[in-house]
Amino acid sequence: MVCNSFPTKKYKSADKFFLDYSFRLNEVLNNINLDKIIKAAKLVEKIIRKNNSIFVCGNGGSMAVANHMLCDFSKAISENTKIYPKVFSLVSNHELISAISNDISFDEILTRQARNIITDKDIVILISSSGNSKNLINLINFCSKKKISTLAIVGFDGGYLKKYSRNYIHIPINNYGIAEDCSQIIMHVITQYLKQKFLKLKNINKIIF
Repeated sequence: MVCNSFPTKKYKSADKFFLDYSFRLNEVLNNINLDKIIKAAKLVEKIIRKNNSIFVCGNGGSMAVANHMLCDFSKAISENTKIYPKVFSLVSNHELISAISNDISFDEILTRQARNIITDKDIVILISSSGNSKNLINLINFCSKKKISTLAIVGFDGGYLKKYSRNYIHIPINNYGIAEDCSQIIMHVITQYLKQKFLKLKNINKIIF
């Protein structure tokens, strides 16, 4: 089983830190449950084929991954496939986020948006290193009450999101950088897997993924 912490010692040179970091990154990736990856890809594909909506969210570095997911799901999957996913970020409207944070609470920035636009035919993808951010907890509880499908991509021990999300991918590491790197890789894997699935065979070698 993978050690769940990094680093566990001090380093005098960046090259040795790099080598151990990259080794640990690969070790963690190799310990992710592949059945969870398969299920996540099927869930996203089902939503896309039914022309329902995908909503993404996260905080900090996970917010960056969520918005990158919006970019790749929207643009990369649709190019050369005639498949047009409906993907929306709950963390890209800075004006709305600041208004809710200032007037109500930062803990409500996701649920206040969700109640206006998300239906039980959609899926919400929550990305978090700890799985315990209050605004994400509030959103997962909202989705549970409304019977909205959820997929959590979580690091550390998985936290609240792993326990209460309908579906999850667990990244077993107590390191923000590695957890976020793995989240990004998972996003790219799902994106490129679906893109190649939607492409005609004759076009696979003609485009750059």
